[in-house]
Amino acid sequence: MHPRTKSTRFSALTDKKDARLATLLQADGRVANARLAEQLHLSEATCWRRHKRLEELGVIEGYQAILNRRKVGASVLAFVQITCTQHSEAATAEFERIIQASSRVLSCHNTTGEADFLLQVVAKDLDDYSHFVETVLRKLPGVSSIRSNLSLREMKATSHLPVEELLGL
Repeated sequence: MHPRTKSTRFSALTDKKDARLATLLQADGRVANARLAEQLHLSEATCWRRHKRLEELGVIEGYQAILNRRKVGASVLAFVQITCTQHSEAATAEFERIIQASSRVLSCHNTTGEADFLLQVVAKDLDDYSHFVETVLRKLPGVSSIRSNLSLREMKATSHLPVEELLGL
């Protein structure tokens, strides 16, 4: 058996049409059902039912416009490594609450390696980022180290998953 075949059984996507539908919707979440049906060689009703099923299963979590961060005033993109000394349930819950509430934090991952967390943070400029570090990050419970890497040039940024490749299709 091909090593990627096994993972297909655990996916909520049932076949190549589902995978292609998900891929097409990632590229354009506003595409008309008639156009999707045409590209997938399905009837419009069948395409719509598949689309709705993917939403109900949570494969499609939502739809959003992708904004150019610089054109809305976020010229700084920082990758922040945070190391913690406290790992109690209460400290972790408070850390998570603060991070979830911060609109500047685009993503936060609990990671392996030297740092406990890796954050992606946006700011208007360096002064704005410095203020965020002082007023938010330094007040997080149990933080022993904050290490920032600032993006000098963004070469690739996407949230599109390689659905068909991951499923071996």
